[in-house]
Amino acid sequence: MNKSELKNFGKPDEVRVFPQGRLELVKIGGATVGRAIFEPGWRWSTSVQPLVKTKSREAPHFQYHVSGVLRVKMDDGSEFDCRTGDVSLIPSGHDAWVMGDEPAVVVDFQGMVDYAKAR
Repeated sequence: MNKSELKNFGKPDEVRVFPQGRLELVKIGGATVGRAIFEPGWRWSTSVQPLVKTKSREAPHFQYHVSGVLRVKMDDGSEFDCRTGDVSLIPSGHDAWVMGDEPAVVVDFQGMVDYAKAR
């Protein structure tokens, strides 16, 4: 890396909209960072799964949780909640949904390159 870069989610390089959610992508330093806004009622298996046609989320995530509560259920049945200020590492093979009436906003440093792309 031999030059500085500065990007802002206010002017993302790409935006993907799906039922009850939105993904904003910025490309910087050879990487893609995503900010996802999941509205109350959003659930991966009903909002995104019909687009991608996989049994569960196949990409891992490395996320910072900006706001809201996101419940994650792994394919093995284990569940946990990600809350404001949390940093999570979520392997492939999961479902997730918004808990409560506040949008869940996450910044993801891994796993959003192909997120919500129709197959």
